[in-house]
Amino acid sequence: MGKVTIEALVEGGKATAGPPIGPALGPTGVNLYQVVQKINELTAKFRGLKVPVKITVNTDDKSFEVEVGVPPVSALILSKIGKERATGSPKKEVTGDISIKDIVEIAKMKRVQLSAKTLAGAVRTILGTCVSMGVTVEGKDPREVQKEVLEGKYSDLLSEE
Repeated sequence: MGKVTIEALVEGGKATAGPPIGPALGPTGVNLYQVVQKINELTAKFRGLKVPVKITVNTDDKSFEVEVGVPPVSALILSKIGKERATGSPKKEVTGDISIKDIVEIAKMKRVQLSAKTLAGAVRTILGTCVSMGVTVEGKDPREVQKEVLEGKYSDLLSEE
């Protein structure tokens, strides 16, 4: 049979042998317990968030690989501000406030998927998401913080290691 790949969205650190993983992997003959344990180990840092995972099973020898994606930017922002969802009217209501350090941390996690050339570019993209979600950054409008990033105000935080 060869290789079978299954993609699923699981809650970080809380995958189970039930749907969507169990029914999809059952026919492959792989050890479900081991797969679930590996997924939970790799997604533990995303507890409380939905995380995309890709499981590739070699049906000949029952070996498997688990690849973990990164939750969407909006989910990462909401987890940092401790909210379930964003406001429905971002121009009128504030969903919450996030620190510039948290923005930089999210930018580092998502940078590859954002295809930003620089960390500062990735940070500006994350700030754009804050605008549409009604999230302020240290009490300021995210657009103001985008200008500050361009002006080099946060260069110490944005230095590339």
